[in-house]
Amino acid sequence: MNHTRDVKTKIDVDGPVAWRRLVASLVIGSVGGVGMWSSVILLPEIQNYFSLDRGEASLSYTVTMLGIVFGNVFMGRMVDKFGVVTPTLISALCLGIGYFGIAFVESFWLFLVYQGILIGIFGASGTFGPMISSVSLWFLRHRGIAVSLVATGSYIAGTVWPPIVRELIDSLGWQMTHGIIGLVCVVIMVPLALYLRGNPPAEPKETLDEEMASETRAPFSLRTLQILLILAGIACCVAMSMPQVHIVAYCVDLKVGAQRGAEMLSLMFGLGVISRIAFGFITDWIGPAWALFIGSLLQAVSLLLYLPADDIVSLYLVSALFGLFQGGIVPAYAVIIRQYYPASQAGVRVGLVLSATIGGMAFGGWFSGEIFDLTLSYEAAFLNGFIWNVFNLLIVALILWRSKKLIQPVIKRMTISIPAVGRWPGPLN
Repeated sequence: MNHTRDVKTKIDVDGPVAWRRLVASLVIGSVGGVGMWSSVILLPEIQNYFSLDRGEASLSYTVTMLGIVFGNVFMGRMVDKFGVVTPTLISALCLGIGYFGIAFVESFWLFLVYQGILIGIFGASGTFGPMISSVSLWFLRHRGIAVSLVATGSYIAGTVWPPIVRELIDSLGWQMTHGIIGLVCVVIMVPLALYLRGNPPAEPKETLDEEMASETRAPFSLRTLQILLILAGIACCVAMSMPQVHIVAYCVDLKVGAQRGAEMLSLMFGLGVISRIAFGFITDWIGPAWALFIGSLLQAVSLLLYLPADDIVSLYLVSALFGLFQGGIVPAYAVIIRQYYPASQAGVRVGLVLSATIGGMAFGGWFSGEIFDLTLSYEAAFLNGFIWNVFNLLIVALILWRSKKLIQPVIKRMTISIPAVGRWPGPLN
């Protein structure tokens, strides 16, 4: 019996079935991820249609992200209890109903209900965290790259959807556009959800992971470290939300045009996909805390570069840099947790930090709009994002400083990947 179990593990874990499920999960995340960004593209139309100020209009994004914060926990528990199919089907149907409902809404507060509950809690939340946790059960040796690839689904959504949604809004109006989005979500996600039926293969004991978790001594108590990571996640994503949420409106204010703003948002996420994968390798090379510090530092620099950018060329350039710099920040939190915490606690602790990052995005999107309404300029909003980014850097620097192995892990990882001079780097037979 045990021999049969081991054979099944060797065949299924990291096998062709696992990779096909990864592709299906990535497509689901890329399609359902529209729920995170459609309200950003719609912000100017919502502001005009309902006669709102910028801060009020930004609430559509805020309630969506807050919905995803709570939905991550709810959908994650459903995955643990029922498997990935049920929450994915719920997500697909709620996205369809939510977008169809928005197409006919006449009240801004009802619009917020659709965005927060159907698009946020029960919709887009089922296309990120549940996809990651499900795929991780099908991989062992290649789990890191598998999780990184699935995590790019939200960035692919941010790359593909903004120009499409903007073009549809300009051609058909925002009501018809939302009806089309709802139909696409149902037609694509439902069949793929059904394809994900089946239990994950049995895995051997993760002795290697447990050794890795105990290899590095936590710089703080595990509870304190969790709190610090939550605060760091909030801070970095308050900063991150400024360009992502307001770039379209910023371009409208600069007379560059909403379409150009949507293209810049798409550029951010397109390069963010590359950044997320590249930072995955960097994380394995120098460690997750250092990778997080470098990514956060580069993000702070890019936020300052937005201040002098006031023409289309400079805005495209800075948006490209922002996308390249910030893509690897959020995945680094999950790797840090996996480094210091046992596998039995990884799911809930990663979920808490990811929810904190999404909460930071939600708060930051609204707060930047409020700053704009007070100052009638985005300069103060960019500076606000930079200050939050500095707070994140201080927390990460504190974690690095308290660690008893600051330089040794970096040197060790770097030297392991470089063969010694004069020695054959591979096996002798």
